[in-house]
Amino acid sequence: MSIIVNMKKFLSSIVSQNSSVILKKIAISIIIIVLMWLTKFFINKIVKKQTKSVKIQYKWRKFTNYFITTISIFIIGKIWFNIFQTITTFLGLVSAGVAIALKDVLLNIAGWVYIISRKPFDVGDRVQIKNFSGDVIDTGIFEFSLLEISNWVKGDQSTGRIIHIPNGKILTEGIYNYTKEFNYIWEELPILLTFESNWKKAKKILNSILKKSFTDVDITVEKQIKKAANKLMIKYEKLTPIIYTSVEESGVLLTLRFLCQPRNRRTTNNNLWEEILNAFEKNKDINFAYPTQRIYMPNTKKRKMEAIL
Repeated sequence: MSIIVNMKKFLSSIVSQNSSVILKKIAISIIIIVLMWLTKFFINKIVKKQTKSVKIQYKWRKFTNYFITTISIFIIGKIWFNIFQTITTFLGLVSAGVAIALKDVLLNIAGWVYIISRKPFDVGDRVQIKNFSGDVIDTGIFEFSLLEISNWVKGDQSTGRIIHIPNGKILTEGIYNYTKEFNYIWEELPILLTFESNWKKAKKILNSILKKSFTDVDITVEKQIKKAANKLMIKYEKLTPIIYTSVEESGVLLTLRFLCQPRNRRTTNNNLWEEILNAFEKNKDINFAYPTQRIYMPNTKKRKMEAIL
């Protein structure tokens, strides 16, 4: 009931003011908005001429937008402040319903503050949050956008869809960043051979393929780890590719483990498979295993002879 009374007082105070003063303030507010918009337009145009980097242009667009909006709100608020009489009166009119009505909005704004302050990801990073994975293409006050990967497409490649995720989700869900600080992930490629295959020879061939394919990776990865170690507790004792041997139901399993860039995962696997297929084709004593059934047939003739004796 008190909220309705305060609202009536608030509205009556606006109506009671001189109409010419209000019109003047409206005109000044419109001029300020136009000037601020033109300022933002020219700043973005200058940045676009100065650099061809899409990422730098995007960051400047976002910074200019936030800065101009904040300045505009402050200036226009100063012009209209006397209409509200006191800030406490204005807050008293809206504070009762804010907690419930704007709960999700405030949560998203809190998430945005977390993103710009803690920087769990930046535009261009590849991230996963809950069941959504993709490259960050935009961040805003209420949501951030991903260019989706995986789903029905294999090899962590793009689906072409854009996902809009509320900022509040990052406060309640875990965020997996593929590229921040350390732009490599561990990938494993299983090679299943028959029990009759010369698996030792196959392992030597696979080792030579890995060494040839990842000669430059070790140096790059080592540099990135040293750089990331200044901020995070990242430590790997072994960065070189390795092959693990195990026995499965259908044969001998050789698992290749190596570091690759997240966006090159499918290409890396494709190149390795082509090298492996070409190498194994030249060796007839190495064969891939696949699901088979074996039936043991006892020598029935010999059994009869033994029975007669």
